[in-house]
Amino acid sequence: MPAGFVLAPLLVIAAKPTPRSLIIGAAVAFIGLMIRAWSSGYLKKNMELTTSGPYAYSRNPLYLGTFILGTGIAISSDAIWFVALFMTLYLLIYVPVMFAEAETLRKLFPAEYNQYSLSVPLFLPRLTPYGAPQKESGARRFALSQYAKHREYRAALGLVAVYALLAAKFLFLS
Repeated sequence: MPAGFVLAPLLVIAAKPTPRSLIIGAAVAFIGLMIRAWSSGYLKKNMELTTSGPYAYSRNPLYLGTFILGTGIAISSDAIWFVALFMTLYLLIYVPVMFAEAETLRKLFPAEYNQYSLSVPLFLPRLTPYGAPQKESGARRFALSQYAKHREYRAALGLVAVYALLAAKFLFLS
């Protein structure tokens, strides 16, 4: 996230983590991390329109996962204003990106994407999965190789590093 270079130092400075904020924030962040991992294992970006797995619920589950992950980290700071700042900046920066990417997909997959976009929300997930017309090969399944190709493990390493920093700050303040 481009704003992350500004928000990360601000998080470290502003955070006054407590055991409660660290536990709640970690639980929320972990959900976001799992959504990102699940999403990356389905995605073949710009090669085919992915409509199965998490993409059957949201057209942008990677962005949704990142939003939840970042919100969890912000909650860990125990600073409500920081949570609000993160959420606001994230949405201001990434909603336009999601619309731009939708136009790209509309051009790459005109017939499929129009139906898909009418049935699946841009960001917040629908409650039931989208039932896309299946190709001869069937629905895409999660592939660990795709997860690795997208280097999604870096998000997990980043989360561990942020929590180590926040835990250290908690211990320092105690």
